[in-house]
Amino acid sequence: MLASCELVEWSKCGVLSVVQTMRSKSTLILISLIFLSACSPRDFLTRRLATDLISASDAFKSPQQFVLQIGVVSNKDYVSPEYLVLQHHGWISASTAPCSAGLAPAPCWDVLLTPAGVDTVRALVPAEEADKSSLFVPVARRELVGVTGITKRGTSADVDFTWKWFPLNEVGAALYSGDLRYNSTVEFREYDDGWRILQSDSRSGQKLDDAVKNAEPAQ
Repeated sequence: MLASCELVEWSKCGVLSVVQTMRSKSTLILISLIFLSACSPRDFLTRRLATDLISASDAFKSPQQFVLQIGVVSNKDYVSPEYLVLQHHGWISASTAPCSAGLAPAPCWDVLLTPAGVDTVRALVPAEEADKSSLFVPVARRELVGVTGITKRGTSADVDFTWKWFPLNEVGAALYSGDLRYNSTVEFREYDDGWRILQSDSRSGQKLDDAVKNAEPAQ
């Protein structure tokens, strides 16, 4: 009889212990959920967050524009790599012309779009801009390949990433290779609402616009 009573008491204690353990786990889970709900996804600088913020930045969303000057240009502009590419594709032609004020040294060139250039280049600019002497042609945008490393220093961090050009059209493909990779580093700062890309000048880091302008070809 005693053994039976002891067994009953043991069973009661065992159930009570299980219930207490489940309550403890439930409490821990509840505390964890409260803690997580108070945190923003931007509170932790991960490669995923850095990737999302860089890809969503103006430097990556806004298209790169090439300014094609129609009319008299300096010899320096006419023999630049970009103009040579346009010449090679038969989109522009030119004849020598007197240099206007501010253009030197001679010779200067009167640049015109060829028939092929009219079909190819002018189709890429708004109709109201097509007859202007300066044609702003959207040619490419930056595409993030991946974040390669994060170095944190308290509330600051340097994020290393690799990117490439994504040509938007035939002119972009001629001017920008989609095969080349570039390495850049941008500074992030931790604010009260989480991590953000640096938007102002800093002694130790650089803004994203400067980071991509100062990019180095990847080896």
